[in-house]
Amino acid sequence: MRFTSEKLLDDGVLEREFAFGEIPGTLWTPENSVAPTPLILMAHNNGLPKRDPRLAARARHSATHGYAVATIDAAGCGDRPRSAADERARADLHRAFQSGEPADEILESFIGPLVEKAVPDWRTTLDALLALPGIGGPVGYAGWTAVGIRLAAAESRIAAAGLFAGGYVPRAQREEARRIAIPLLFLLQWDDEGNPRQRALDLFDAFGAREKTLHANPGGHTGTPWFEVEDGNRFFDRHLKRGRAVRAPAEGSR
Repeated sequence: MRFTSEKLLDDGVLEREFAFGEIPGTLWTPENSVAPTPLILMAHNNGLPKRDPRLAARARHSATHGYAVATIDAAGCGDRPRSAADERARADLHRAFQSGEPADEILESFIGPLVEKAVPDWRTTLDALLALPGIGGPVGYAGWTAVGIRLAAAESRIAAAGLFAGGYVPRAQREEARRIAIPLLFLLQWDDEGNPRQRALDLFDAFGAREKTLHANPGGHTGTPWFEVEDGNRFFDRHLKRGRAVRAPAEGSR
């Protein structure tokens, strides 16, 4: 893993851009962390770029709370090169949304391959991150539900996951959800225009976890209240910091 830039932010968080082979990413760590610092992998829905402001804000807040937080642009996601098939699927999706046509089959053909390509990159990145001094397990995951399901099914080092219900989940991952036994926090926007409420509720019901919590808030796709970020940190505290002293957030952190 090669770090390409380093910046100490005003909330006491060290932000470092990295590259690992063809995988670009960002790592946020608390300036005065207690090693080994637990790690959260954070992915945006449906392959949006790692520099997305909402993701960066959540990552920084979790870093002030005592976590190392990493995100990447996985294959076909963010600024990574896209195949001709990816571009055709994106164009088909745009046309379907513009015309109001059903888009499930287009989403299936687009999101399914994205998930299958993304998870190996996340696992490779996880190996590299855990080899860094000061970062250790347990490991949490936050964000894109489809990738989170696939990653948790494939990767025993994921100890807990916070999932955002706002993205399309392919049929394969809906089936895999029954195998997911780690603790889950599932966030649902009740009026999400692009995510049928009943489908999200059915997915929550399908998860095999004995400890799973659903938080539902009124509002559209991008209206998740900020307090859910704070609740997410408390969720990870229970499962990633068990048995260790919990570091209080720095004064003035956001």
